[in-house]
Amino acid sequence: MSTSSDAPTTMTGPSSTTDTRCTTDTAGATSTTAATGTSGTAATADVTAAGHEIAIVLPAHLHARPAGQLARAAAGFTSAIQLEHDGRTVNPTGVLAVMGLGATAGSTVTVRAEGPDAEQAVTALADVLANAE
Repeated sequence: MSTSSDAPTTMTGPSSTTDTRCTTDTAGATSTTAATGTSGTAATADVTAAGHEIAIVLPAHLHARPAGQLARAAAGFTSAIQLEHDGRTVNPTGVLAVMGLGATAGSTVTVRAEGPDAEQAVTALADVLANAE
């Protein structure tokens, strides 16, 4: 059995809108689903006791510029962060490791974090990925 919040949280940026809904099951696990507007990017997040995870559909290829932005954002958190694409997992603090994933527009990239600021880390990295140009 799960419960769902009645009012979605909506965040608006310069070029997109995100509608987020949280559900909690009887075991206490929370699942968040977010749909991003104008760019056509969709994201789903799973929150567990150990950490946070979100899957992002890339609006553009993960080339040097967004990889650098991702590495700078990831370096600012103390949580252990992982980036996964097509069965490969890397530490997103390394630009070459991120570029080495070979993630292209339309592919799904998963961000995972465990630690004290895991939720903020996942949110920040998901934002960088969702706004990649």
